[in-house]
Amino acid sequence: MRFERIRIDFNSDEAIYIQLRNQIILGIATSQLQEGDALPSVRQMADCIGINMHTVNKAYSVLRQEGILTIDRRQGAVIRIDADKLYALEELQGELQVILARAVCKNISREEVHQLVDDIFASYGYTED
Repeated sequence: MRFERIRIDFNSDEAIYIQLRNQIILGIATSQLQEGDALPSVRQMADCIGINMHTVNKAYSVLRQEGILTIDRRQGAVIRIDADKLYALEELQGELQVILARAVCKNISREEVHQLVDDIFASYGYTED
């Protein structure tokens, strides 16, 4: 993943550190980032995308707490996916409850949601087993 491609929308209501976190997660899902890849240092990432170092540090900290990366003294931030699937499913369920409630409020059908999920998984290269 070329980090100069990370684009921050400074007009967005979404916090900058969350935007960075989400783009790193998308990079992993689309195989632009792999297990074991080192991310740029906090300073390098901040300079590359034009944001504050504390913001990058917060994004990296959130990713570490979520089990997506580790902080290594020699390598810095490294992609290390924590395989605690049960915890991940519980966390995802909580997030999906709100997303699906919003869909219901917007009269989006179950079938439309299923199609969106299938399309998104397909964009990551996943197909049905």
